[in-house]
Amino acid sequence: MDAQKKYWFPAKRYGWGWSFPTCWQGWAVFVAYVALLGLVRYFFPPAKDHGAFLTGIGASTVGLFVVCWFKGEPPSWRWGQ
Repeated sequence: MDAQKKYWFPAKRYGWGWSFPTCWQGWAVFVAYVALLGLVRYFFPPAKDHGAFLTGIGASTVGLFVVCWFKGEPPSWRWGQ
């Protein structure tokens, strides 16, 4: 197995963070994150319950960040190559 394939999320080419997934597990996490954003918006409309909406979006994003941290390539600042 090549080193790039063992990570679900490769490092971005420029900047700090991760790029789009490279395997099905990463895509499943990404699709689940987008679905969670939709569910949060449906159940906690920002016009009615702004605090719950922001909490749900924040919790979903923190969850995605944690998965990327453990299953992604180690993050560092990159200038290309």
